[in-house]
Amino acid sequence: MQPLQRENIRLAATVMLIRDHPLGLQVYMVKRPGRGDFPDLHVFPGGKVDEDDWQPDLCPMLTDQEASARLGVAAGGLRYWVAVARECFEECGVLLANAAGGPVQLDAAQQASIGQSRQNLLQGNMSWVTVLQQLQVSIASDRLVYFSHWITPPSVPRRFDTRFFLAAMPVDQNASADTDETADDGNWVHPGEALENARKGVWQMIEPTKRSLETLSQYSTVDLALQQVGAEGHVRPWTEAAGEQGMQPFRPDWDGGLAT
Repeated sequence: MQPLQRENIRLAATVMLIRDHPLGLQVYMVKRPGRGDFPDLHVFPGGKVDEDDWQPDLCPMLTDQEASARLGVAAGGLRYWVAVARECFEECGVLLANAAGGPVQLDAAQQASIGQSRQNLLQGNMSWVTVLQQLQVSIASDRLVYFSHWITPPSVPRRFDTRFFLAAMPVDQNASADTDETADDGNWVHPGEALENARKGVWQMIEPTKRSLETLSQYSTVDLALQQVGAEGHVRPWTEAAGEQGMQPFRPDWDGGLAT
């Protein structure tokens, strides 16, 4: 199984939550605070893969063998799905989960309940496994579509091997950013609008974010985006160097194949 950290590279997972809007598809983005690994950048919610994310039982609809095959790794691929669902819940308060009868559907009281579970998770008072067990749900791996794979180049001191996922925003939930991890309340934005903010220098972004937004801007609806990305298996990022921003798409022959 691929270790969580190899040399100075950490495994990470990112989620692009998308929703339909009368003016076209929107994606949820947050601004990182002026500290940490990506200070002051506008990004998609996500974070590092943790040791506790190796929990195959949390994804009954997807085996590790199937997940690993999708990602092109020998084993351990399923933990990316566990990690990205956890990060989505921590950073956005959005629960991408299934109950016994299908996708979780929350009323107002249940929304308040998962809000308390989120705080317990963020404060370290409860594990991700315990949160899901108490809510009697499992991770909706069927609604987390693998999107792309990026890795920071050797010239960058702190490197991340990151898998991007695409997911539809549940219609009965509201996204709210974790203010400890973000510098704003989060924004639903059209991909083209976000790119224009970056072009004008209003928002700072790294290359994977820009490339992902360029891809999303091709789709007018959530269904089209999910269908197209799902049919292709995942989006293959551009292969030219990303320049001073310090991120490049993963290539199997790059850096000794660290991500395989």
